[in-house]
Amino acid sequence: MKDYLMRDNAPFTEEQWEKIDDVVVNTAKNKLVGRKIIHIYGPLGGGIQSIELDTINLNGEAELDKFGYGETEQVEISERRFIPVPLIYKDFIMSWRDIENIKQLGRPFDYSLVAASASALAKKEDNIIFNGTKESEGIMSATGRLVVEKGNWSEGDTPYKDVAKAISNLMKNDSYEPHALVVSTDLYLKMQRIQEGTGVTILSRVKELVDGRVYQSPVIEEGKGVVVAIGPQHMDLVVGEDMVTAYRGDENLNHLFRVMESLALRIKRPTSICTIE
Repeated sequence: MKDYLMRDNAPFTEEQWEKIDDVVVNTAKNKLVGRKIIHIYGPLGGGIQSIELDTINLNGEAELDKFGYGETEQVEISERRFIPVPLIYKDFIMSWRDIENIKQLGRPFDYSLVAASASALAKKEDNIIFNGTKESEGIMSATGRLVVEKGNWSEGDTPYKDVAKAISNLMKNDSYEPHALVVSTDLYLKMQRIQEGTGVTILSRVKELVDGRVYQSPVIEEGKGVVVAIGPQHMDLVVGEDMVTAYRGDENLNHLFRVMESLALRIKRPTSICTIE
């Protein structure tokens, strides 16, 4: 285990640390949405503090000839800049008396503080991915993204039409399948109604457009959604330190812990994103 996590100094057994790791991973998997649609690059290690962000230019179509003597424009990096890979974290504290009580009475360990911290961290990660930070753009705010004006999702098959239009816009910009749709919670609920004359929900029809990849996220602003083309050539999530728990030491005999990770979103082709708003 990495020395900087200081786990050897904590009042936990190896078995308890393994369980803590399991709780963090499972909590994150159940809550995270961004990682369901974005390629992961890494983990690269906790020491990574910055990473290059390239804008990719496809430069037209592939060539066709019999012997391959023709010239073709190359796929190239049209711009390169460097962005930070920030650390995000959530701390929790455990009373020394609770830990002693567990030891003395052989009670099961209560992992609720661990799960709550991991849940908060997962929400922060998705917020960074979709809404960005002061230093970097998110999917919903990316400069150069495509945009579809949202109709009234409470009427007819408007959600289906809006998503189909977003997909069409992506395809016209060389952002092909697979696609995924992520919407705000209110829009997800509006797709639960039965479409008149079909006997199926709007959601079922929309899922057919994106091979079932429809997700909702509370971090997306109400009344908005986005269709993205999935693939590392479009965007990826750079992970330095993946989600892990460290021991911070003691304070007034109580024990401090930190659930943390470091990451950065790289949007390489803004035209692989089409927001519905």
